Amino acid sequence: MQFADTYSLNIQLSEWKSSGKKIVFTNGVFDILHLGHVRYLQEARELGDVLVVGINDDSSVKRLNKGPERPIHDEQARAGVIDALRCVDAVIIFSDDTPAALIEALHPDLLVKGGDYDALETNPNSKRYVVGSAETKSRGGTVVCIPIVAGYSTTNAVEKIKKH
Repeated sequence: MQFADTYSLNIQLSEWKSSGKKIVFTNGVFDILHLGHVRYLQEARELGDVLVVGINDDSSVKRLNKGPERPIHDEQARAGVIDALRCVDAVIIFSDDTPAALIEALHPDLLVKGGDYDALETNPNSKRYVVGSAETKSRGGTVVCIPIVAGYSTTNAVEKIKKH
């Protein structure tokens, strides 16, 4: 289920939390969905009872410098594809450069990122730092990094398409 704002999502999260469910949060661009994304999201969901996925809006993707052609699919299309996955319980689009404010608003029990990040990294200036990890840990939450599925990335898919 997609949510237009954190207020609406927080109402649903309150219901889930009051029934004892463990909330997992992750985020990303998810531009061209591939096996690596799907396995990552499935593994994230297995860590808790509810998986909430934050999707970067189109303007924040541009600011991430993923490439001049990115995003390939607009934010609504990307959110719709992620929302259709059985392992995903909720999707919200965010416009900030990082999901820090969203994580702070949602208070997930688990914060999950891919293996290119390090759950133990404490330097916010490091490329491997998980945004929101300090805040999540300070509330008693957990940060987990899931290994990347080798051979799958949106960047590689875009390059392969360009060659053909």
